[in-house]
Amino acid sequence: MALNYRSFGFQVLAGMALGLALGLVARSLGTGPNGELNGLATALKTTGSIFVSLLKAVVPPLVFAAIVASIANLRALDNAARLAGQTLLWFAFTALIAVIIGLAIGLIIQPGAGLHDQALPVGKPDSMGGWLDFLKGLVPGNSFALSASTKVAETGATTTLSFNILQLLVISIAVGLATLKVGDKAEPFLAFVRSLLAVVRAILGWIIRLTPIGSAALIGSAIATYGWSALAQLGTFAGAVYLGLALVLLVVYPLLLIANGLKPLPFFAKAWPAIQLGFVSRSSVGTMPVTETVTERLGVEKGYAAFAIPLAATTKMDGCASIYPALAAIFIANFYNIPLHAADYGLIVFVSVVGSAATAGLTGAIVMLTLTLSTLGLPLEGAGLLLAIDPILDMGRTAVNVAGQVLVATVVAKREGILDEPAFYGEAKLVAA
Repeated sequence: MALNYRSFGFQVLAGMALGLALGLVARSLGTGPNGELNGLATALKTTGSIFVSLLKAVVPPLVFAAIVASIANLRALDNAARLAGQTLLWFAFTALIAVIIGLAIGLIIQPGAGLHDQALPVGKPDSMGGWLDFLKGLVPGNSFALSASTKVAETGATTTLSFNILQLLVISIAVGLATLKVGDKAEPFLAFVRSLLAVVRAILGWIIRLTPIGSAALIGSAIATYGWSALAQLGTFAGAVYLGLALVLLVVYPLLLIANGLKPLPFFAKAWPAIQLGFVSRSSVGTMPVTETVTERLGVEKGYAAFAIPLAATTKMDGCASIYPALAAIFIANFYNIPLHAADYGLIVFVSVVGSAATAGLTGAIVMLTLTLSTLGLPLEGAGLLLAIDPILDMGRTAVNVAGQVLVATVVAKREGILDEPAFYGEAKLVAA
């Protein structure tokens, strides 16, 4: 089969290769006399930040409209309650498998052991997670889930507004359930929501077309900023994380497909555009429209896909909320020479299965990690040890997140008899939606 140089997939791969090369060049140029970035590194960082900011800008209206519309779509399904229950059950089941794999790899490899005296780069997490914070964070402080933060510097104080995606998720679910309660009177509102969703998805489609440029900039910036030294010091941990991700993506998911009478190759062929975009964008929510599109191409009934994927994009995180926190907790415990016991491993499993909504589908998994650390009583400063390589790890984590979201929707559809198997085995079209 001839390689299609105009295909979106090829463009993204070319962008990643270019980013790697530019990152190595920028790294070789070094920094200025006062530690400032060189021109190429600055350009890569700025371009990557702009791409991520564009994705984040459409997240709030996308989450609200998608969740409300997906819940409203349940009215069109004959077995809506059962489908919702089966979806959540499979979310938990696959998360359980993923966290067990993470723990097993951590216990065998023991990342972090013997590194206590090493001068590792330490960052400062910009967000923390704790059960009390998590529970309080579920309650919206206002109707728009807006929160304000103030940073004081020598040049003065700066106040910024941001959306709390977890609270926005709660608001969206409440509004969606209210539309079901109101019935026909909610139709004008739902018509607006569906129109809003269509408009936002169109805008997001334009942003996604910038992915080859964004991927080049993000990968190049990560290489230019961290180089190979941080990876060398944390190489065992990074290798353990990617080993766990590979086992879940390439072993567990295919086995689950086979166990449910489906062949893995057609699944991955059609799911690839979403997995690929998740890898470079590091955002499950930003990837959501493509994820929903490939899920429908796999033969999942449209009404169910419109419910399952928006919910999964904000709560279904096998990479960020299961594999990574398990391995990171073991790494930090080993680094600080703190022994973990059977009860601690049980708590890691509990947090991974129950607390995954704390990640809220955005880039990074620091909130989920600090939630795990606070539950175990491990030093929260340990999260800073891993920030140097977090962007590199987050790419793989998000790719697995997205693959798991498509997998659960496909498996549930198959088990409930609403999967179009001829469509599942049809020819894959590797293009972005």
